[in-house]
Amino acid sequence: MVSMNKLTTDKRCQVIRALVEGNSIRSTVRMTSVAKNTIVKLLAEVGRVCAKYQNKVMQNLACESLQVDEIWSFCGMKEKTVPEEKRGQMGIGDVWTWTAIDAETKLVPCWHVGKRELEDAYLFIGDLAGRLANRVQLTSDGLKVYVKAVREVFGKEGIDYAMLAKMYGSDPRDDRKYSPAVCIDCQKKPVFGNPDPEKISTSFVERQNLTMRMSMRRFTRLTNAFSKKLENLEHAIALHFMYYNFARVHQTLRMTPAMKAGVADHLWTVEEIVALLDRPSN
Repeated sequence: MVSMNKLTTDKRCQVIRALVEGNSIRSTVRMTSVAKNTIVKLLAEVGRVCAKYQNKVMQNLACESLQVDEIWSFCGMKEKTVPEEKRGQMGIGDVWTWTAIDAETKLVPCWHVGKRELEDAYLFIGDLAGRLANRVQLTSDGLKVYVKAVREVFGKEGIDYAMLAKMYGSDPRDDRKYSPAVCIDCQKKPVFGNPDPEKISTSFVERQNLTMRMSMRRFTRLTNAFSKKLENLEHAIALHFMYYNFARVHQTLRMTPAMKAGVADHLWTVEEIVALLDRPSN
């Protein structure tokens, strides 16, 4: 095994490439011959600088139509097995990652890791609002806490906001344990402002949720690849969005979301992401 002190830039890049392509920590160990603890340490260091960099550059964004959603995962153990004395403690059991995506550029300007509660909605929507340069149209799912958060952060007159409420049922022919619920109805509900009915959609953000599950092993369902610590989950998400926004060419855009949004002027390489570790400000 290779120790952290002896990792070359090439070896660091090899590890990061494996992680952003959806490999688990243990499979990355087997592929790169780098020790598990070294990989976890590298993930933490790269995750921190990726979060810091994106927080810095995702400002004054000229977005027009945004979609938001939440994606479920868990840390340590599933919620139903959390001991009574640890219930409600952040970082054990259910964890929700709140994400936003620009419908035109496919840029993910921010995210929030927490619970699925009003306080988290305030934090997420507040962070999103602070990154925007102009009035936007926003679409969320039917989660009620969005209404209070959007009203408090943007004001009723400061945004065109709508909800897309979906109702699901099960197909009796499917095994419910492994088959997703079937969407049987969608209702578009304008909430504030004057949202364009044609732009009331959550399709892009839901597709982004799928990208997250495919690109981060710890989001894969029905496996033992879940995060054992909340911090590791947060670092993995920061790295994922850095790679997604800056270094992965979007098939429909033929460029990265960051390039389309004017946040970056070139296609980033994994070497550039790793080089963030050596910047003086980091």
